[in-house]
Amino acid sequence: MAVSDSSDVKVERHDAVAVHSEGKHKTELFAAHKKVYPKSVSGYFRNLKWILTVVFLAIYYLTPWIRWDRGAHAPDQAVLIDILHRRFYFFGIEIWPQEFYYVAGLLIMGGVGLFLLTSVAGRAWCGYACWQTVWTDLFLVVERWIEGDRNARIRLANGPWTGSRIAKWLAKNFIWLLIALATGGAWIFYFADAPTLLKSFFTGQAPFVAYATVGVLTATTFVFAGYMREQVCIYMCPWPRIQSAMFDENSLLVTYNAWRGEPRSAHRKKALASGQKVGDCVDCNACVAVCPTGIDIRQGSQLGCITCALCIDACNEIMDKVGLPRGLISYSNTVTYNENMAGKPTHLKATTVFRPRTLIYFTVWSLAGLLMLLSLFTRDRLDVNIVADRNPLYTRLSDGGLRNGYQLKVLNMRQEPLSFRIEMQGLPEGSFQGDGITMVSPREATINVEADKLKNVKIYVTMPPNTVKTEANDFAFKVTEVGLAGDGESIVTGTLFHGPKK
Repeated sequence: MAVSDSSDVKVERHDAVAVHSEGKHKTELFAAHKKVYPKSVSGYFRNLKWILTVVFLAIYYLTPWIRWDRGAHAPDQAVLIDILHRRFYFFGIEIWPQEFYYVAGLLIMGGVGLFLLTSVAGRAWCGYACWQTVWTDLFLVVERWIEGDRNARIRLANGPWTGSRIAKWLAKNFIWLLIALATGGAWIFYFADAPTLLKSFFTGQAPFVAYATVGVLTATTFVFAGYMREQVCIYMCPWPRIQSAMFDENSLLVTYNAWRGEPRSAHRKKALASGQKVGDCVDCNACVAVCPTGIDIRQGSQLGCITCALCIDACNEIMDKVGLPRGLISYSNTVTYNENMAGKPTHLKATTVFRPRTLIYFTVWSLAGLLMLLSLFTRDRLDVNIVADRNPLYTRLSDGGLRNGYQLKVLNMRQEPLSFRIEMQGLPEGSFQGDGITMVSPREATINVEADKLKNVKIYVTMPPNTVKTEANDFAFKVTEVGLAGDGESIVTGTLFHGPKK
């Protein structure tokens, strides 16, 4: 990469090269990495990225500290992944392990939403919201603050290791390390009460997994955002390879409008004065200088383009300086580009967003969200399970009657202790009794279950002599929530009463 004191930079293609050494032919299969030094830029898209960066970082760092009152029997952290007690809390929503399908639904919505966004606006996720992009932008702020803008950083990198350079390098890396440490530290607060974990973490009393997690996330954030940057986007991330399946001729992409810019000339005024035909591109390479992955957008759609649109801001700034219309680089699609190349002036139509592909994605995404909301607001907060003893299936009593044993599990999924009524349905001659329950009649009892807890009780069902006519007899237990305002949810769970073979 050739460097000058201006923002003009000539970009060389790094293809495999053949090297001759002492008469031997050696083929280099991979080119050496060329570090990218993005230049700062101002404009609409840069401002939009700053706003989104601040919003996303604020959400990430502050969310674990938001409090949400769920009563005395549940944690007051608004967003909490409580692995120890197998719960997931999101403000007023509590997800139990058996309700993991909600998490699966969120993943489906996230995937389909990403397909929708990509089919409409290309790699907009990569350019504006991906954590690699967000933290790289944050690290670049620190780098520019300490080492200067693009040209100053290049001169520093190409110069000797003086005391000033070493001091700047240490200061930059120290601040990067603090940011990376805060990143890893914020993540663990999503899995435990944040104030409590913060105190135990700095007093050395936190679990080992907390320190290990912080260490891993600190290291990966520091390396990826500080030193691997565009390499993560181009080589490590699988999404650039997948995204092409989401594109069609109407997908919005950051596009160099060659029909307007070519042939380009660095001396446009002289060329026009001499009667030559030239385009609007003045070959300043400002679009290359600001690109965080170091590509030249004028070469067309590329794997390295993350659709951050910073090249649009840079080009518009140059167009303003030379007195030409903005939009030489802009968001466009293949249809509009091809029509303009064919000499048919055409503007981008907003209606191209609504097409079969995007409508299908949106429909699937919306249905998944509506089904999850419907299920969420109509789900039971009571769960009952009954398991019959298998060994022995039945016991014959001294009077000739039969008895079966059962494990009755009552799950109270509310944030308050509740009482439940247990009623026996079927087997009209039968009765039951058990441990941990209060009998009201031979066929009815009550049970108290703590808030957000599962209570497991042993129940024995007895049938008088000569009343069991078959080997397996159907019956059920009805469990009903009992409250001051009347009965609440109820569940009927069926099972079998076993007798001897006839």
